[in-house]
Amino acid sequence: MSHPYLNVDTPLGLAHRGGAGEAPENSLRAFRNAVSLGYRYIETDIRATADGVPVVFHDETLQRVTDRVGRIRDLTFSEVKKARIGDAERVHSLQEVLDHFPDIRFNIDIKEDNAVVPVMRLLRREDHLERVCVASFSRNRLLAVREVFGESVCTGLAPSEIAALVGHSRVGRALSVSGRVLPRGSACVQVPPHTTRVRIVTEPFIEAAHARGWPVHVWTIDSPVQMHSLFDLGVDGIMTDRPSVLRSVLDQRKQGVHAG
Repeated sequence: MSHPYLNVDTPLGLAHRGGAGEAPENSLRAFRNAVSLGYRYIETDIRATADGVPVVFHDETLQRVTDRVGRIRDLTFSEVKKARIGDAERVHSLQEVLDHFPDIRFNIDIKEDNAVVPVMRLLRREDHLERVCVASFSRNRLLAVREVFGESVCTGLAPSEIAALVGHSRVGRALSVSGRVLPRGSACVQVPPHTTRVRIVTEPFIEAAHARGWPVHVWTIDSPVQMHSLFDLGVDGIMTDRPSVLRSVLDQRKQGVHAG
C-alpha cells in the first residue's frame, strides 16, 4: 500500500528549496510563492543547531545566503534566528515551517548526522509522518530513520541504493545484490537525470522502481523542454527551482502540480 505522503494521482511538482530560482531559498517567501502557484509539495533542507533545533537551511554555514557567518551546528537557535535572508527574513525552524503550512507536504533532506535525532523527535512528537518524506545523501541517516519508524515513514533512496536499482534495471542478475541493499517499505526514488558518467533515468530504471511501488522524482529540472521529455518518459514527479515554469508545463499537459 502506498504511503499517505505518496497518495497522488497526477505527476508531482516539487518546489526545490521552495523554488530557489524565484525567491530566496528555503524562505517563507519562497514557500508562499510555491503555494500561491498551487504547489502542495515542497523540498527543503534540514540542519540542527547547537541546542538541537532542526532548522530549514541548506548550507553548513550561514554566509552564502544570510548577513551572518558561522556554522549552524555551532550556534544556538536564538543565534541563528538573528541572521537575515536577503536582509529581511530570518531562518526558521522545521517546526515553525510545518506549523505555518499545515496543508503542505514536505520533502526534507537531512544534511548532517546531528540533525537525525532532533528531526525524529519532532516527527514523533507532532505526528507529521504522513506529510513528510525524509531524504539524505547518507544511507546511515536513512537507516536510522527507517529503524525507528519502519514503514510508517516515507524515505528517499541513498546513493548506494540508487546504484543498486540502476544495476537491477540493467542486468537481472543484480537482483540478489539489490535485494540486500534496497529498503523495504515506503520509499520514493529521487534522482538527477544522470551523473557525469551514467544516465540514471531510463525507461528500464523507471520500470524497476515502479515494480517495487516506488515513484520516480527527478531533480533539479528548470528547462520546460526537459520537463516535457521526462514526463513523456514516465517519471512521476519533478523538482524545480522554477515553480512557475513547471506549473506552466503541467498546465500545458492539463495536469495539476499536485494531487492530495
